[in-house]
Amino acid sequence: MERFLAHRVGLVVAAGGGVVVGGGAGRERRRGDRRGAASHGFGGSGADGEAVVVRARRSAGVDTVWAGVVVPGFFRTLVMSAPGQCCPSPWLESQPLPQEVWAQVREEAVFGCHKWDPRVGDTDVILMQPLVLPRDEWGFLAEAAEGLATELLAAEEALWRAPVRVRDRALGELGLPGSVVRVLRRACADGAGPGAATAFRVMRFDFHHTREGWRISEVNSDVPGGFVEASGVAALIATHAGARAGVPAGDPAKAIAEAFACRLAPGACVGLVHATAYTDDRQVMRCLAGRLSEAGLASLLVSPADMRFGGSGRLDAFGGGECEAYDGRGWRRLDAMFRFFPGEWLPNLGWRSAWRRFFTDGCPSANPAWALVSQSKRFPLLWPRLGVEAPLWARFLPETFDPRDGVAVAGSALDAPQWVVKPALGRVGDAVLLAGVTPEAERRKHLRDARRHPRHWVAQRRFEPTPWEAGTAVGVLYPCVGVYVIDGRVAGAYGRASSRPLIEAHAHDVAVLVAPGFQSKNVSEI
Repeated sequence: MERFLAHRVGLVVAAGGGVVVGGGAGRERRRGDRRGAASHGFGGSGADGEAVVVRARRSAGVDTVWAGVVVPGFFRTLVMSAPGQCCPSPWLESQPLPQEVWAQVREEAVFGCHKWDPRVGDTDVILMQPLVLPRDEWGFLAEAAEGLATELLAAEEALWRAPVRVRDRALGELGLPGSVVRVLRRACADGAGPGAATAFRVMRFDFHHTREGWRISEVNSDVPGGFVEASGVAALIATHAGARAGVPAGDPAKAIAEAFACRLAPGACVGLVHATAYTDDRQVMRCLAGRLSEAGLASLLVSPADMRFGGSGRLDAFGGGECEAYDGRGWRRLDAMFRFFPGEWLPNLGWRSAWRRFFTDGCPSANPAWALVSQSKRFPLLWPRLGVEAPLWARFLPETFDPRDGVAVAGSALDAPQWVVKPALGRVGDAVLLAGVTPEAERRKHLRDARRHPRHWVAQRRFEPTPWEAGTAVGVLYPCVGVYVIDGRVAGAYGRASSRPLIEAHAHDVAVLVAPGFQSKNVSEI
């Protein structure tokens, strides 16, 4: 079915003085050109006091399926409130599971779903209560995520096709390890370039609902996680909650297996590359190994240190290269691989390893290691220089700056409470600096580092997430809905919720369910 994303059909002006969504992109581009420096601002569309309308058109009466959830066809408008106004909460009322089944659910999660870390310290991380979204609200997130993924891939392509001097300078602005930057520059100079080793792409966009509407804090385009929780655990919670509570938003682990099965012959071997010393990584690989087996494929759980690449390494098609992994008894050929080892860690394997081949050619991979460029939170800062138009990113990403811009561009000091300062390659909420949330001594320490090494940090306008009344057991939580886009299509959601407005290692894992019978207050038919 033909689908019309907001950025495909054009964005509309709100009645009564609204603004065009994505207008902030041009505004920030001009500002960056004026400075003539490497640092630019990006995102944050909409003027003060103005409402923003996103209109997504569908064929009337035609249903669409997103990750197994049927979303009705209609001409839909979602209004993003102006500053000072409040966008209604999207969370539907849900009930915690009865306490008498908690032990059973935890046991099934550990032994049936490979959720081997149900506790972090003294905290139970599996929340025994689902986060329920209206069906049309989920449809909006799904459509937005697919559009964001399309724009991200276009931005990556623009980087690789840029003139040599522009590309090489841009790669040095992303906060990547120097050895990785040198490998990517050399690969492009040799004509090999990235892209030959791409199987398909796996991304997760982290959405937060705010008083102004939905925002994204980041995209995980290198090694997104959460597959155990978003697939097995979410289905388990949905089963115990009952059909009336809703259905899981999707099954990303199954989607990955199906994407490989579409490209490989039956019985082909997929290497599941991960940090084998970490139990929380191993559980994800065991989960995916089971789904690959169901899809008729073999798998091998392997460390990147136990891999070798033969020949030239250029792989232009599946089955056309030479990639092997050691399985304890001998070397075994891999037809493709799923990489769950962060790209910035690869140089730590040492010069004797084949880590450089992950970035240049190697085995067809999901994801290829060069996806690390878009994992960097500094990547959107380069888009004005590359001539990239990304109206959806300009709409959903909060206003983002290089720390060097400081007062000149942001209009306030870097340590002002309206800014969040993040490491370019930070993960799991590490070193995210929020005034009033991050301990002040830690915040001051990292701010000094951001001023000394600005290329490794980014500043982002702070937003206030919409709280979720999760019941008397846990109280008020702040949820994050991570929407997966796998092989270009939405494939589910990973829910997390924290007792403070920062998602980090101690946040709860929450099953995201979709309630077909409810319509959001934020979405209306016209």
